[in-house]
Amino acid sequence: MSSTLIERPAPGSATEPAGAAPRRRTRVLSLPEARWAAVATVLFLIALPLQLTGTPAWAWGPLYALAYAVGGWEPAWAGLQALREKTLDVDLLMIVAALGAAAVGQVMDGALLIVIFSTTGALESLATARTADSVRGLLDLAPATATRLLDDGTEETVPTERLSVGDTVLVRPGERIGADGRVLDGASEVDQATITGEPLPVAKGPGDEVFAGTLNGTGALRVKVERDASDSVIARIVKLVEEASETKAPTQLFIEKVEQRYSIGMVIATLTVFAVPLALGAAFTGSLLRAMTFMIVASPCAVVLATMPPLLSAIANAGRHGVLVKSAVVMERLGQVDAAALDKTGTLTEGTPRVTDLRPLPGSGLTEEELLALAAAAEHPSEHPLARAVVDAARTRGLTLAAAGDFSSAPGVGVTATVDGRAVTVGAPARLPAGSGSPAAEVVTELERDGRTAVLVLVDGVPVGVLGIADRLRPDAAATVAALTALTGAAPMLLTGDNPRAADRLAGEVGITDVRAGLLPQDKVAAVREHERAGRKVLVVGDGVNDAPALAAAHTGVAMGRAGSDLALETADAVIVRDELATVPAVVALSRRARSLVVQNLVIASVFISALVVWDLVATLPLPLGVLGHEGSTVIVGLNGLRLLREAAWTRARAEGH
Repeated sequence: MSSTLIERPAPGSATEPAGAAPRRRTRVLSLPEARWAAVATVLFLIALPLQLTGTPAWAWGPLYALAYAVGGWEPAWAGLQALREKTLDVDLLMIVAALGAAAVGQVMDGALLIVIFSTTGALESLATARTADSVRGLLDLAPATATRLLDDGTEETVPTERLSVGDTVLVRPGERIGADGRVLDGASEVDQATITGEPLPVAKGPGDEVFAGTLNGTGALRVKVERDASDSVIARIVKLVEEASETKAPTQLFIEKVEQRYSIGMVIATLTVFAVPLALGAAFTGSLLRAMTFMIVASPCAVVLATMPPLLSAIANAGRHGVLVKSAVVMERLGQVDAAALDKTGTLTEGTPRVTDLRPLPGSGLTEEELLALAAAAEHPSEHPLARAVVDAARTRGLTLAAAGDFSSAPGVGVTATVDGRAVTVGAPARLPAGSGSPAAEVVTELERDGRTAVLVLVDGVPVGVLGIADRLRPDAAATVAALTALTGAAPMLLTGDNPRAADRLAGEVGITDVRAGLLPQDKVAAVREHERAGRKVLVVGDGVNDAPALAAAHTGVAMGRAGSDLALETADAVIVRDELATVPAVVALSRRARSLVVQNLVIASVFISALVVWDLVATLPLPLGVLGHEGSTVIVGLNGLRLLREAAWTRARAEGH
């Protein structure tokens, strides 16, 4: 086993390697939509108390007028531009409704509508910008420059986009690899978790494939470029995320089609209510008042609020329990899933290697603790993840580690140190020059068959024991798989870039039979789309950059929050903040409860709106009574939806998800 001597600092620190990707994050107020919405909200909040306390209209009227102008000019302009293309959308309709409310004296109601509408637009713009930030940040994983080796043996530093297929580049220890290619010479270990999701660095030697943006360990590599920068795995991940996001457009097109029809219907109906009585000899003022009353009572606000309170209450309740659901649309979609796909490393497992087996060899004279103490003493100077696992295991047991001298590390092979006057070697069995005896080989074979990483320990060149290291399964993994199976009617898939043997072992422990191992990001997307073509709505749970395309392609994507990559967190529809895997089926059950309340509320809202519209058309509905009935229906459906804020709602969802 080799040792990575270069310490990796936190992102954004002063000592961060040059190849590390900077975190991009759009500031809220850098977006014009957010600035306009903020100003409109401030104006509304100043005007409202002035109006309610009986201040003269000249004090609060101009403030409302400014709120109308500041918050409404953008959607009004967008609506007018749509009209030029013979399209009538809800943007313009909401502005007309707000102006109509002002025309009949409901100035505050119209201003509130403007503020809510502009704030929603700002949030949509922010979400779009943040997703774009994370995608651009992924491209920054690849270094800006690379060291190209010329035919005469000299070196030159060139931008990575100028590298061509067939070029040879030199990758020094600690550098990020500048292009997809194959190792010509050298030995090292490469951290390629951003691409494959593997929890441990992978030993690389001549003939092995490497990827742009992955981090080289302690050895130097000469790599032959095999793909242009635009065709690298990193670039293809970005393209897959964008393409997968666009596959959701048909749903958006359907919504826009409904909005278009509703907008046209509302305009025609309002004009009819105004024009027909007027043509039959009714007074102009009465006809206008009836039409404005119709616009108010037939407005979609009650229907929208009938939908939003249950979903927003569910979002708030889930948030209190460590699940960040990014929008009401996502909360609704969670309840529609009928298939699930889970990542392995960092999702079903904790993503941190731990010592699972201590196997002293017969004749070594060592106990388990003595074997661990020797290995930990030799590994103590190392920063390799497996070395850290060995040292942490020794510290957990309270073992005292002897001082190690003459420490040395060989990339892809192992470490050697002098401990208590003896030469202790710890490393990969297949690459150690000293032959392992038959007992050692049997133990190694057994551990590797069970999906462990075998680490051989030698003292003065003689094998004395074998350590087994593996990523630890989350305590709630098996229960989560069982719960998702019950909710969706089928056992989840396991999608992982790890080796098939480790994947099969873990799948057997949690009860998964459909195992897809050794996958690159595009392979995970293909597995998700395969299920979607069969008519399934797939829930994907993952944590890494390599999971981001599948998260975007899925009907709903959920990311593990603590160790999740920026791209996965931005691409996912929901985030498990505390990494409690059992909350995944719980939030699915909560979503289904919210959707049932939405149906109830839509029925209530429809009954109220229909009754008020019929009253206004058949008889004479006083405007105050129309407003009271309209607002009354809103209060009823709002209170019904707020039931999901109670702790009992989450408790019930947890019970349904188990």
